[in-house]
Amino acid sequence: MSVLPYSAEVEIVLLLASPVHRYEGRPADGPLPVVGEESRARLEVRAGLGIVGDRHFGRRAHVQASVTVMNAEVLDLVAAELALPHPLDPVATRRNILLRGVEIDALRGATFSLDSGDGPVQFRAHRPANPCAWMDVVLAPGAHRALRGRGGLRSEPLTDGMLRLGPATMRCSVPLVATGAARPARPERPGSPPGSSGS
Repeated sequence: MSVLPYSAEVEIVLLLASPVHRYEGRPADGPLPVVGEESRARLEVRAGLGIVGDRHFGRRAHVQASVTVMNAEVLDLVAAELALPHPLDPVATRRNILLRGVEIDALRGATFSLDSGDGPVQFRAHRPANPCAWMDVVLAPGAHRALRGRGGLRSEPLTDGMLRLGPATMRCSVPLVATGAARPARPERPGSPPGSSGS
């Protein structure tokens, strides 16, 4: 594994693996039906292959783009910019890993790892995961344009491992830019001060 000198604490808020490509054809016709459970509590990652159970797993054409990683805080910004009365559905982005705490789009070409308690899983970030016209249908009108340049990165897994929802440590070959405090990793207990983790 590469030496990754920069680190930050993040929170993994979504892990997604889908056996089918649901956004096919015309966006106006709507997405294909869900097959199985897409949103997962944990994902198994294999070096050079991708995410076990995902549609891109083991496909040579997708080796360098088999895992998409995005900053979930971008969805909060887009919802605010579009003056939406509700949050955007993170599952609808079809990104495999959404996390809070660091800027993702600036990491193109970098090597990074995520460790959610089962040891680090290392990736190399390649090209941007550009949003498509489907975003205007499944997220909100105007979301396609609003997500340009901040839709995350397509990455290649370099090591095997497991990722889980919740707090994680991210390490990187380049400096990481914090995007605000990660949300509490544990549910708040009744009577806890707002924004506390109840500990």
